Amino acid sequence: MNFIDNISSFQNIIYIFSSILFISGIKMLGKEDTAVRGNFLSALAMLIAVSVTLINIFNPLLIIIGISIGALVGSLIALKVKMTSIPEMVALFNGFGGLATFFIAWSEFNSSIDNSFQYILIMLTVYIGGVTFSGSIIAYGKLSERLKIAKTSIITKLFTTIFYISLVYLFYSAALTEIFIPTFDFFTILLVLTLLGGVGFVLPIGGGDMPVVISLLNSFSGIAAAFAGLLLLNNVLIVAGSLVGASGLILTIIMAKAMNRSIGNILFVGYAASSPSSKSEETGEVKPINVSDAYLILENANSVLVIPGYGMAVAQAQHVVRELGELLESNGTEVKYGIHPVAGRMPGHMNVLLAEANVPYDVLVEPEDVNPMMDTVDVAVVIGANDVVNPSATEEPGSPIYGMPIIEAHNARTVFVLKRSMSSGFAGVQNPLFFKENTRMLFGDAKDSIGGLVSEFKE
Repeated sequence: MNFIDNISSFQNIIYIFSSILFISGIKMLGKEDTAVRGNFLSALAMLIAVSVTLINIFNPLLIIIGISIGALVGSLIALKVKMTSIPEMVALFNGFGGLATFFIAWSEFNSSIDNSFQYILIMLTVYIGGVTFSGSIIAYGKLSERLKIAKTSIITKLFTTIFYISLVYLFYSAALTEIFIPTFDFFTILLVLTLLGGVGFVLPIGGGDMPVVISLLNSFSGIAAAFAGLLLLNNVLIVAGSLVGASGLILTIIMAKAMNRSIGNILFVGYAASSPSSKSEETGEVKPINVSDAYLILENANSVLVIPGYGMAVAQAQHVVRELGELLESNGTEVKYGIHPVAGRMPGHMNVLLAEANVPYDVLVEPEDVNPMMDTVDVAVVIGANDVVNPSATEEPGSPIYGMPIIEAHNARTVFVLKRSMSSGFAGVQNPLFFKENTRMLFGDAKDSIGGLVSEFKE
C-alpha cells in the first residue's frame, strides 16, 4: 500500500469517527438538557472532517483562510442575532448550504464526466442546491416581513410559471440532452432557471406555512449535500447530508400533520384556496381587561395554561413569562405551557425561546395532551399566538384553516389574550376567540403586560 492509499484510509477512518459524532450530536438535539452539548458535538464533527480533508489538498492555506473567515462571520452572526430573528438566520443557513452544493456541482460539470449517473447527479445537485439557495432567500424576506408580495400578484404568477418551466428544463437537461443534442449553452440556462425557479417555489407560499417551508428547505440542503458527497466521493459529506435530509423531511411531515394538511397542499395550494363562504371579518363585542383585574383572576386560579406565539418572541417576553409562572406556582397554581408545533416562524421556535428563559421542559405540553382537559383550566393566557388558537379551525367549515389541529383555548374557563391590536395572524385569518364570552383582551406590549402582572404579584 503506497503513501496516498495510507492517507486515504486514514481519512476514511476519521470520516467514520466524524459521522458517529454527527449522529450522536443530532440525537442529543432531541432533548433540552443535552441540546447544547449535541450542537457542540456536531460542530466539532464538522471541524474534524474538514481538517482531515486538508491533508491531501495541494494548497491548504486557501481552505484554512476560508474556514477562518466562515468561523468569524458565523460567530458574529450567532452572537449578535436576536432570538426573534432565529428563523431568518436558519433560512439563510439553509440557503448558503444549498449555494455551496450548487457551486460544487457547477465545478464538477466543468471537469471530466465519466458516466451518465455522474452527469444526472450533477444536474440534480445543481437544481436542488440552487432552488434551496434562492428559495431560502425568499423565505428570509417573508420571515423578516421585508418581502410582501401577494400570492395573486403578477410577479408571483410569473415566478411560479418559471418554477414549473425550470422543472421541465431539468428533465430535459438530465435525461434528454444526449438524445436531443443542444446547439446552445443549455447548462447556463439551467443555472439561471434554477435560481429563478427557487424564487417561484417559495414566493406563493403563505407566511403561516413558513415553519413547514423552513424544515423542507433544510431537508433540501441536506439532500443536495449528500449528492455533492457522491460527486466528490466524500463519505462524511454523504452521511452528514443524508442525516440532515432525512431529519428535515421527517420534521416537514410532522409539521404538515400538525396542520392537518398535505405537503402538496401547503406548497401548491395554501390558505388562499379557501372557500368563499369563509368569514373575512368576525363581529362581536371585545371585552378589554387591565393588568390589575387580570392579576385578581390569576391570583385565584388553580390552574393556568400559558400559550406562547410569535408575539412573545417579538416582545422578547419569555423571561418575564417564566418569572410569572414561578410566582403563580409559589401561589399554589399549577402552570403548564401549551406548545403548538407550528407556533412561531420555525419548527420548535417556542421551545427555543422558553428553553432560553430556563422554563423546565417537563411543564411543556402539546395540543393532544392539553385539549381533553381544557375545560378544567381556570385561565388560558394566550401571548401573541393567533392562528394556533383560532376556533375557526374546529367551528367554521368554510374557514381557510378548518381542520387544522389547534390548542382549544376557547374551552378554558377564562381566556386572556395578550395582543397589541385586533390584527389577524400570519395566515391572515381573523380569530373569533377575541369575541368569545369567556375571553378578555389585555392590549399592549406583551412584555410590559406580563411585567405588570409580575409587579402585582410581588407587591
